[in-house]
Amino acid sequence: MFARLLSIGTVTFLMLAVGASAQAADSQIGTWKLNVAKSTYSPGPAPKSSEIKIKAAGANGIKLAGHGVGADGKPTKISYTANYDGKDAAMTTGENTSGLTIALHRVDANTVETTNKRDGKTVGTGVVVISADGKTRTYTMTGTTMDGKPLKNVLVYNKK
Repeated sequence: MFARLLSIGTVTFLMLAVGASAQAADSQIGTWKLNVAKSTYSPGPAPKSSEIKIKAAGANGIKLAGHGVGADGKPTKISYTANYDGKDAAMTTGENTSGLTIALHRVDANTVETTNKRDGKTVGTGVVVISADGKTRTYTMTGTTMDGKPLKNVLVYNKK
């Protein structure tokens, strides 16, 4: 009986450890600095700088906080907390984020699909890919700008 309880306890501990390890091993986690020279913005112009910090949030999500300097020289901020469950999560900080949501769907260990909506209508989709060495984060997004123009941006970040 004691051996059976010990075995169940060991299995439970291992499951918890694997779960914690999987969250800790999330390739999105870290501080990322935009490489403006390697990024493309259509339509432009590109921001002067951008940095994002991504932390684990719960068992299956992230908390992203970003700041930078826009092309116009004004400070920029963005933040949200979202799970990898495909459900909309509100953007909580940033310019023009009223009614803006993001949904995340994990494709594999290094790939996440994103869907942005404004007031329930899809305005953009994207794919985030972390390089095999974990040092580069590439976010390719397509959609429409606030004034309805087509948008295609490729943001390349380097891990700090």
